Amino acid sequence: MKFLEAHQLVSRSTGGSRLPFLLAMSGTPTPLELYVRAHAAKLGHAAEIRTLAFNTLQQTLIDRPRDGEREVFLLAPWDLVPALDWRTGIPAETPEITMVRDSADEVIQRVRSRTGARLLYLDAPVPPAFGRPERADEICATLKALVLSAGGQVLPRDAFQLSSYLSSGCPVGGNSLSSVGLEIAQAAVNSEPRRMKVLITDLDNVMWSGVIGEDGVNGIACGPDGRGFKHFLYQSLLSKLQRSGVLLAAVSRNDPELAAAPFAAGRMSIDQDAFVCIVASYSAKSSQIRRIAEQLNLGLDSMVFVDDNPVELEEVSSQLPSVTCVPFPDNDDGLPILLNRLAALFASEVLTDEDRQRTEMYRRRLAGMVPSDAAGADLSGFLRQLEMKLTIHDRGLGDRTRAVQLINKTNQFNLNGRRVSDEEVSTVLAQGGKLFTASLSDRHGDHGEILSYLANANGVVESFVLSCRVFQRRVEHAFVCWLVDSGLAPSVLRFAETPRNEPIQQFLRGEGFAKSDTGDIGLDAAAFQSANGEALGLFAVTAPELGRGDVVEAQCSK
Repeated sequence: MKFLEAHQLVSRSTGGSRLPFLLAMSGTPTPLELYVRAHAAKLGHAAEIRTLAFNTLQQTLIDRPRDGEREVFLLAPWDLVPALDWRTGIPAETPEITMVRDSADEVIQRVRSRTGARLLYLDAPVPPAFGRPERADEICATLKALVLSAGGQVLPRDAFQLSSYLSSGCPVGGNSLSSVGLEIAQAAVNSEPRRMKVLITDLDNVMWSGVIGEDGVNGIACGPDGRGFKHFLYQSLLSKLQRSGVLLAAVSRNDPELAAAPFAAGRMSIDQDAFVCIVASYSAKSSQIRRIAEQLNLGLDSMVFVDDNPVELEEVSSQLPSVTCVPFPDNDDGLPILLNRLAALFASEVLTDEDRQRTEMYRRRLAGMVPSDAAGADLSGFLRQLEMKLTIHDRGLGDRTRAVQLINKTNQFNLNGRRVSDEEVSTVLAQGGKLFTASLSDRHGDHGEILSYLANANGVVESFVLSCRVFQRRVEHAFVCWLVDSGLAPSVLRFAETPRNEPIQQFLRGEGFAKSDTGDIGLDAAAFQSANGEALGLFAVTAPELGRGDVVEAQCSK
C-alpha cells in the first residue's frame, strides 16, 4: 500500500467499530500512523491511536494500563537494552552479557504482565559494542529468541532503516511503513494472541524450487542440498506443525495431477496425507481459501496463507483481510524469519490425542471438495504500484533461442501445445511472419523474457505462450492491446485444447474472442480493445522499431 492509497482509505472510511489502542514505541510513530489507520479500516475498524511522548516508554511499562484500551508495543533492541541505542553513540564500556539478558528479560516480562498487550519486535542491528562483530550477531540472536519465547512477533529485518531512525526518529523505513502498519493493525484488532489453526501454502517455489508445470517432477528441487534446501526446511516445519495438530492445506494455480505429482513421486519429505486438502485450479486463491474455511467450518481469522508471489498475497489480503498473509522469502537469509514467525503463530504447549488425529478427521470432511470457480479481487490498483515495465522484443532477426525455448517449454498458457523447431520458425519468418517476445520487470526485480508470440504473414497466430510466473498481471491483455495499436492485430489464433492449457482457455473466453467451427479463435480487435484497453496503462511499455531485431532491442533496453 502506498501513501496515496492509504490516505484515500482513511479519508473515505466512514464506518467500522471503534478501535482505541496504545501504540507504544520509543521512536517517532508519526509516519506509521496513517498506514495503521488505513489497514485497520480495511479490517473494518476505525483506529483511535494513542502514542507516547518522547522518552516515556519505560515509565509506561511501570504504569497501569488504561481501562478499555488495547496495547501494541513496537520495540527495538535498545528498548530492551538502552546501552545499544544508535542515537547515544558507541558505549565506552562493553556491556556485560548477563546485563544484556537481564535488562531485556525485565522489559519483556513487563510487557507480558500487561493483560492483552501485544509485542512486535524490530530485528534491527546493534552498534559494535562487544568487540568482535560476531558477538553483536550473537546478542541480536539472543534478544530475538527472548522475544519469541515470550510469544512476541519478530518483524523482517529490513523493516528497520538506520537513516530514517537517525534523521526523523522513526525506526521503520519508508518501504516498510505499510507492511509494519498492517502488523500493528492486526495486533491491535487481535489483542489476545491466539493460536492459528490452519496453514495454507502455495506449492511452486514454496514447497519446492521450480514450476512443476514447466520444469516437471525431475526439474524441481526440494531436498536437503543446493537450491532445494530452504524448501526442505520449510517442509520439515510443516511436518512438525501437522504433528502438533495444525491443519495443513495447499492452493495452487495448477492442474490437480501436476500439483500431486511431486508427492506421488516420493520427492517430498512430507506426505500428501499430511494435508487436509490440496486444491489445484486456475481460479482465484481467495475463493479457494474461502471454500476451505466453509468446508472446515473454521473462521478465516484462524488461517495463515504463505505464498512467494506478491500479487497472490495482495489478492487474498484484499478479499480476505482477516487471513494472515505471510510472504515466502526469495532468498535463504529470509527463511529464519519466516520459520520463527510461523512457529510463533501456531505455538502450542500441550499436545492431545485429538491434536494428533485432527488432520485425518478433517480430511474426511473435505473428501471430494470441488474447487470454487468464484472470481477474485480486482488488482488494478495494486498492479500499478508494482511499477511494471514491459519490454517487447522483435525476434524476427538475430537470436531467437529464448523465444523458441519458451514455446517448447510452456504448457499452461499455451495456445495449442504444438512444439516448433528453429527451422519451422525460420520458414515462417522468411515468408513474412512475426516473432515477438516480451520481458517484464517491476520494483521487486527482473522476471526476464516471459512471453513468446509467432504469427505468419497472414496474421494467423501459430504460437502464443506466457510463463506462469507472471499470471494475474494482465501481461497477455497488454500485449494483445499493443498488437492492435501497432496495426498487427491477429486475424486468427490456431487454438487447440490440451490437458494443461486451461489458463489460456480462460483468456480466450474473454471479450473480443470468438471460436469458429474449425476450433480456431477469431479476434474482434475493437471489442477486445474496448474491454481491455486499460491493461496497457498498468505498464511502462518499451517496444522496438519493427524489423530491426537485436540492434533496436539493445537501444530500447538502455
